[in-house]
Amino acid sequence: MTSNVDATNPDLVTVDVPTHWYNLAAELDQPIPPHLHPGTKEPVGPEDLAALFPAGLIAQEVSTEAYIEIPEPVREIYKMWRPSPLFRARKFEEALNTKARIYVKYEGVSPVGSHKTNSAVAQAYYNSVDGVKKLTTETGAGQWGSALSFAGAQFGIDVEVWQVRASYDSKPYRGHLIRTYGGTLHPSPSDLTEAGRAMLEKDPNTTGSLGMAVSEAVEVAAKNDDTRYALGSVLNHVVLHQSVIGQEAVDQLYAVEPGGADVVFGCAGGGSNLAGLSFPFLREKIHGRSNPRIVAAEPSACPSITQGEYRYDHGDVAGLTPLLKMHTLGMDFVPDPIHAGGLRYHGMAPAPSHSGARPGRGHRDRSARRVQRRCAVRAGPGHRPRSGVDARDRRLRRPRREQRQGGSRRDRPLRARPARPPRLRRLHQRRLLTELPRGSPQKSGHEGILPSWPDSRSDLCTIARSRALLAR
Repeated sequence: MTSNVDATNPDLVTVDVPTHWYNLAAELDQPIPPHLHPGTKEPVGPEDLAALFPAGLIAQEVSTEAYIEIPEPVREIYKMWRPSPLFRARKFEEALNTKARIYVKYEGVSPVGSHKTNSAVAQAYYNSVDGVKKLTTETGAGQWGSALSFAGAQFGIDVEVWQVRASYDSKPYRGHLIRTYGGTLHPSPSDLTEAGRAMLEKDPNTTGSLGMAVSEAVEVAAKNDDTRYALGSVLNHVVLHQSVIGQEAVDQLYAVEPGGADVVFGCAGGGSNLAGLSFPFLREKIHGRSNPRIVAAEPSACPSITQGEYRYDHGDVAGLTPLLKMHTLGMDFVPDPIHAGGLRYHGMAPAPSHSGARPGRGHRDRSARRVQRRCAVRAGPGHRPRSGVDARDRRLRRPRREQRQGGSRRDRPLRARPARPPRLRRLHQRRLLTELPRGSPQKSGHEGILPSWPDSRSDLCTIARSRALLAR
């Protein structure tokens, strides 16, 4: 992929639109755990997914190829806004008074103003190849719903959208955009489906969640032969389509920073944006071309990475979807109605969950241990890991260190630790303690879960410091 620096604006780098999607799963030591049938609890096969997805997407969901060619009709539509720009955030650097060079990959240039169009166009294309006439889907803030409505209009497919009630009420202009592109919009939960009616009966005043909206969209797709379902995040083929973001960013950054990225920050809701940006950077790390840290940013109101469990769970509230192994707060978890509605999802995509798996939380596969050895995303200045490979390595080194100091700790007399000055004590507490916002789940006590910075008033993303998240 060739790159060029704009002579009139040296902070703007252009590259070619990628010709292939990148599949990190092909380079992992252990495969991503298979999705399980909600009834039999056995791994799902193509025939189990055929009622919801077209053949092309089913093949991508389980693909072991590192690169999958982007169909030409999809690339032609991508060229309407891709490549998206990479900007140098100089004013932000000045405001932070930092010597760090900060770059922003801006996906807002797409027709609907978000990264969601990258997968929406691909999914609409593969459904059109199979002759599908209608798609159902869910949406939180409305970005995915508007993206799929746009994509459906490109391929002559009707789109029906269930939007989380909180966002449906607070963001009416997203509804206008969905309808402008020809989509049909309903608030969720609604009285149009069995799942929706059951949720309303349980709580008539519920603000809804993405899990509820997924249940309604899946129910309608499963009951109609001419209808399929499209998911905006979580599944492997969605993560695959979003890799165009990171592939462009890698080449754009190399054009101005020959050493590549030192740290990559990605926003984490269901995981497609985070994975789409970070997985190509992890590819560079795997092949020794750069050594970035990957840091996820997730909402404190829905912290699936830092406070969720890594286990099998449904992707929806009604239990209609396959069981996915992922970081999850539980299918019944209903987050506070924060403004960032697209981040109100109870789980993290299986691909980033598996890639960032840490020993000490119930999963000890070889790839997870290698992930932790190769890239430790630390919680902050002076952080010392409490569990996992790093901690085990310290324990193995301890006897030699203690021998130099004259015996084990048990043999040495206890010394009183000097008291911290009040100001330093407050700073230390601010760094280590977590103030959970209203409605957030309490800490589950899992070893290795790291605290986040206290910011209960903000509905924006807060940095989720996981030491081994999404690295290999």
